[in-house]
Amino acid sequence: MSIQEALPLIIPIAILEWTLAIVALVHVLKHPHYRFGNKPMWIVIVLFIQIIGPIVYFLFGRGRDE
Repeated sequence: MSIQEALPLIIPIAILEWTLAIVALVHVLKHPHYRFGNKPMWIVIVLFIQIIGPIVYFLFGRGRDE
């Protein structure tokens, strides 16, 4: 499979990855409450662990919105 053939699959995944990362990063920066961990830890997880990082943040790290 060439890169040209894979583009229709790669582009939507890349867009999803960037969207999740940006939304999670904005949430981390705006909200001071987390279930565990701190702001620098969540920033590193969201930015450097690709698609899984933002998902892990939203499932386990996000605290209550107050």
